[in-house]
This record gives sequence, C-alpha cells and structure tokens, in this order.
Amino acid sequence: MPADAVVPAEAQDLLQDDDFDVEITSSETVYRGAVWNIKREEFRYGDSTIAREFVDHTGAVAVLVQDDEGRILLIKQYRHPVHSRDWELPAGLLDVDGEPPLEAAKRELGEEADLEASKWQPLVAFNSTPGGSNERLFVFHATGVTDTESAFEREAEEADIEKRWVALDEVVLGVLEGRLHNSILSISALALHAKLGR
Repeated sequence: MPADAVVPAEAQDLLQDDDFDVEITSSETVYRGAVWNIKREEFRYGDSTIAREFVDHTGAVAVLVQDDEGRILLIKQYRHPVHSRDWELPAGLLDVDGEPPLEAAKRELGEEADLEASKWQPLVAFNSTPGGSNERLFVFHATGVTDTESAFEREAEEADIEKRWVALDEVVLGVLEGRLHNSILSISALALHAKLGR
C-alpha cells in the first residue's frame, strides 16, 4: 500500500496517544524555581542516547463553570511570562500531596472565584506543552453554581482578578478570531462547544 494511501476508518485503530517507556540513564534537577523546577534527563531511544531539559511540573486543574443561563465564568489576571492580563478559567496547581484533581478543582473555584458547584464532570485532559514540560492538565465542567459563604483573600497576581460571565459562543468566537490566547480557555471552550453541539 502506498504511504499516502487513505485507510478506511473502519480499518484504522482508535486514534489515541500511546504511553511509551524508555530507559532513563540519568536524571537531575538542574534548577530549583519558586514554582517549578527544571530537570535534565538522558534516555535511550532506539540506538541513540538523547538529553532533554524540561519543566518538572506538578500538574494542574481548571474549571469551566456555567451558570443557569449557560454563560461561562472567565477571570482576567496578569501573566508575567507573556506580559498580558489574559482571560482564562479558574485554575491552579496540583500542589497538595494526595489531593485528587476533582478536589483541587473545587478548591480552586472557591479560591479564585468565591464559588462552589453542585455538579461536576470531567471535560478534557491534555498535556500543555509536551515538548518542554511534563504538565498534565485536567479540566472539569461545573454547573449548579452558588456563592461561597466567605470571600477568599487573594494576593500577588490574583489580588486584582477581574470576573465576567460570558456566553459560550462569544468565547468561541474570541478564540477563533485570535482575541483570546489562553490555551486552557481555548481548548476547554472549544471542547464544551463541540460536546454540546453533538
């Protein structure tokens, strides 16, 4: 069969990423940062030994929360690496030992938006930057939203968070027109839009 031949869908395997173990011959933390570390590892791949540096990330969660009108909550905060106050979803690190992603998502929704939700479903999970980081990000879809009993004290870049409820179609349009750049927001909004459109 020619390399460029189209294989009928029924003859193809399910499209999915494959876990792939390699022999790691050395691993060291070359930089310890305030939030993340940089690791350098050497590993065998085929007949070669390859060295790579990458961000050793705790993993993270995000929440696409919808109110009873179907609007989603966006927050705007400063992100120094891109020198921008960008619109994004409530999100945070998996930095509490043993805390499951769902519990972390509930905690972050309270901390960043002073909200809680009664219904939670996994929406999407993805590797944010697989060429340079081992971060795995879990996004949950939350509905049945109510205010928490007390507001959370925020500091640093979170001190001036701006909140806005926005129609999902408006967010999708902003992503497709290149006005919204946050990857977590983009992937999550497009995933929910596709899920609801099925």
